[in-house]
Parts: sequence; C-alpha cells; structure tokens
Amino acid sequence: MKTPPFRADHVGSLLRTPTVLQNRNRWKNGEIPAAELRAVEDAAIAETVKKLEATGMRSITDGEFRRDYFHLDFLKELSGVTVTGGIEANPNARPAEDKFTPPVLSVTGKLKHDHDIQVADFNFLKSVVTQTAKVSIPSPTMIHFRGGRKSIDIQSYPDMDQFFGDLALAYREEIDHLYKAGLRYLQLDDTNLAYLCDPKMRAAAAERGEDPNELPRTYAALINSVIDGRPDDLTVGIHLCRGNYRSTWFAEGGYEPVAEVLFNDINVDAYFLEYDDERSGDFAPLRFVPRHKQVVLGIVSSKLRELEDMDDLCKRVDEAAQYLPLENLCISPQCGFSSTHHGNDLTEDDQWRKVELVVNTARKVWGTA
Repeated sequence: MKTPPFRADHVGSLLRTPTVLQNRNRWKNGEIPAAELRAVEDAAIAETVKKLEATGMRSITDGEFRRDYFHLDFLKELSGVTVTGGIEANPNARPAEDKFTPPVLSVTGKLKHDHDIQVADFNFLKSVVTQTAKVSIPSPTMIHFRGGRKSIDIQSYPDMDQFFGDLALAYREEIDHLYKAGLRYLQLDDTNLAYLCDPKMRAAAAERGEDPNELPRTYAALINSVIDGRPDDLTVGIHLCRGNYRSTWFAEGGYEPVAEVLFNDINVDAYFLEYDDERSGDFAPLRFVPRHKQVVLGIVSSKLRELEDMDDLCKRVDEAAQYLPLENLCISPQCGFSSTHHGNDLTEDDQWRKVELVVNTARKVWGTA
C-alpha cells in the first residue's frame, strides 16, 4: 500500500530505553534541565527510528519517548484541563505491582489551544525518518467519558454544546498546525469507545447519568467535528484500547455494542482494533465496516512476552476476511508497548521480535508490508 495504514502497522508507543527512563527521573528530581533531557530523548528517538525502519515497518513514530502517559502529557497542555483521581480497574485484570488506576480528567475552565503541543516533537521525528512519520494523540473523548457532566465545571460550561465546540476547536487548531508542519498520518487513541463494549463500564456510565447507547453517537459527532474538512492527503485512524498499563487491562467485551456507529458514523480512514485474545470478541462486527475504510487487526499481543505463531496469525486474518475483504485489512500489535513510561512486561528484544513478526506476517499474507 502506498498510503497509510500499511499492511504492517503499529499503534505508537515503544518501550523507553534505560537512558531515557534514567534521565527523565533525573529531570523530575531537578538534577538536569529540560534541554538536557530533550537532547537525550532526541538521541534515543533517532536510534530507535533506525531500528523500527530496519524491521521493514513503514509507519514510524517517536515511540512516545517524551511522554509519561499516552494521553495526559497531551491533554494537560490544553488550557482548562485538570488531572485528578482514578477509576476502579477491572477485577479480572492481571494485577500490577502497584494499584494503579487511570486518572480522571476534569475541565475546570474554558478549553483553549493556546500553544502547540506536538509540533516540535513531530518536526524532530520528521528530520530522522525515511518512511512515513506518524503521530498518535489522545482522542478528544478522553476529556469527557470518565467523569461525564460532573467533571466539567458548570460555570465554565453550563451548555454542553459549547464544551464540545471549544474542545473540537482546540483539537482542530493543533491538527492544523501539525499538518502545516508536514504531518500526513494521524492516529487518535480512544479508550472510551472500547470501554463502552464492557457491560460494567456501560453500567458505570449510566450511574454517572450518561446514556451508554447515546454516548457513541455523541463521541462520533465530536470526533467528526475535529476531523471533517481535513485535507485529502491527511490519513486519520482511530485506535480502540481496553487499557494498557504494565500488561494490565481495564475493560473487556466485543465491538458489537458500538459497531454500527463506530464504523459508519465516525469519518476516520482506518480503525486499529484490539484482537489479541477473547477480551475483544469475534470478528463478526467487521460486517458493518464500509468498503472505503481499512481495519488494522491488532492480533499480536503487546502485553505478553510469548511470540505468536505466524501460521496462527494468518488463520486469524483469514477469519476476519470472512466479514471484510482482505484488501481492507492490515495487521499490527494489539496496542502500544508502553502506553505509560513504565512499559509492558516484556523486554526490548521481545518487542522487536513482535514488530518483525507483524511485518513478516503481512508479507506472507499480502506479499508486502
């Protein structure tokens, strides 16, 4: 494929190198200035980009090496956003060493995009790639779902339409600046549409006063208000995630509850869908995908060290092709390898073997990555 998504693709984050982790801690402790940390990150990103391209991967990110969390480092840069609290993790999830729960994002003032967030990072990435530079940012829905109406300051936003309008405008400005800097491949990372596949998460949303059947439509409208009218040569994908922290997860359930809205009402070009185990259900919801859109099957786990069997992966692709033509399909790891700076429970060697497996499987299925 000449344009993204590619037959072999990936979600975005990679395990931070020990040097990056060490120096980020030094920076947090006030031992080195931000400029010194950035120089360390630059060197690590440049080296990691070479490794990623050497696998045959054509979709290249900076591994999110400059972030502590896939979403907070972006969202907290929007004026009016405050980070607090957490939510209860799925009791069936594999326990982490600590009892981490994802933070809640609150809106405590008017939402504004008063400075660029990812542009400088993208400019550096663009300078060291030979393939397609890709940027992943959190979906705008991340600011709403976990707290709902109660997490949005009533004095700043007595009218929710104004809230969604300001949020969309802030996102449009950032994406416009990224495009002007040369970005042509953007991914929105969205946990909330995947969480709405989980009966417990749906019940929790209802307890907050939200309608879990209506939320997907609300979120579709929000995302569309951000990306509609984009240039024809800007590819936008959306990744649905059920949680990814130190190999834990927070939600489960197949895509059926949101499938019709997800695939038909959200005007993205591609969907990155977790399909690494039974938590994600079967491929039947893919029957709703229009033929002008691509689906990237996340069939290689980024949570487990064990390397999948290529023949088994090929069979999974064949199963999905019963619902969506093969030319509409691609493959990837199910999520990032390090959605937070802590990283998942696998080694860098494990990670690179997984990436290579994705590329080699794509070549076996489609003849190209």
